[in-house]
Amino acid sequence: MLRFLIRRLLLLIPVVVGVATLTFMLMHMTPGDPARTYLGDRASPQALAALRHQWGLDQPLWRQYLAFMGGLATGNLGQSMFFHDSIVSLLAIRLPPTLLLMAIATLFSILISVPLAVWMALSRGGAVDTAVRSFNSVAQGTPLFFTGAVLIAVFSLKLHWFPVAGYGKTFGEHVVSLILPSIAVALVIIPFLIRGLRGALIDALNSEFVNFAKAKGLSRRAIWTHYALRNAAIPGISILGIQVGYLAGGSLVIENVFAIPGMGTFLMKGILNRDFPVVQASALIFALLVIFVYLLTDIAYGLFDPRVRVK
Repeated sequence: MLRFLIRRLLLLIPVVVGVATLTFMLMHMTPGDPARTYLGDRASPQALAALRHQWGLDQPLWRQYLAFMGGLATGNLGQSMFFHDSIVSLLAIRLPPTLLLMAIATLFSILISVPLAVWMALSRGGAVDTAVRSFNSVAQGTPLFFTGAVLIAVFSLKLHWFPVAGYGKTFGEHVVSLILPSIAVALVIIPFLIRGLRGALIDALNSEFVNFAKAKGLSRRAIWTHYALRNAAIPGISILGIQVGYLAGGSLVIENVFAIPGMGTFLMKGILNRDFPVVQASALIFALLVIFVYLLTDIAYGLFDPRVRVK
């Protein structure tokens, strides 16, 4: 297992370098001038030139790239052009809300999807199976921002159960303020997870090893616990890992809907202000979050299926 983990970690190095390079190039290919955005349209050419020199934007692109990669290797992501603070300090404030949002949304997804998938597999073609599949079709076609707006209208403005927006000050207030955003994001993951688990459970229940377990006289609980659910968990982990990776993109939308001071709103402000260091660091963090989720998925996959470790 240790060798398996080391191989996966070594494979991440070129991925991180590639993501950092692509982020840098795309940001510098985007039209616009950060100095003019910061100073306004009436700024003099001398003021614009001085600010570009201060920010290093007058340097050749290859010099800017080497400075960016050198800072990345030493953990120095630069300083924000508009927030006037180091990127590392800003990330220390912005990253925890996004991580907590992803964790709560993942928890909601698992707690809702697994029981429903088991119920659907046991009652194939029944009322519950049909109703949940219909709900999945609707949930998959609903935009995330619309789901968030509906949740705010019902549970915040109508019932007054949750705050409309914001993040609170204490950890308890943080969790309460993230419940509605987490539900909105979880509704994106749940249909895929339910469909994958349902199919995997049906295949496991119709497999030869389950029929053999029944012939041995094992109890229904033992068959479900040691045979059906364990084997269905393998494709379920893959689906969950892929969908949790999409949470990083979903947080960009939902954080702006609920005014959560996380990485999503941080990246949006950086894009609107043409703040190169903020956008580059935010995009890189989102990419690293996805890579880390996929790494955890590989580890979990290896724990459930030992055959993966020898590949």
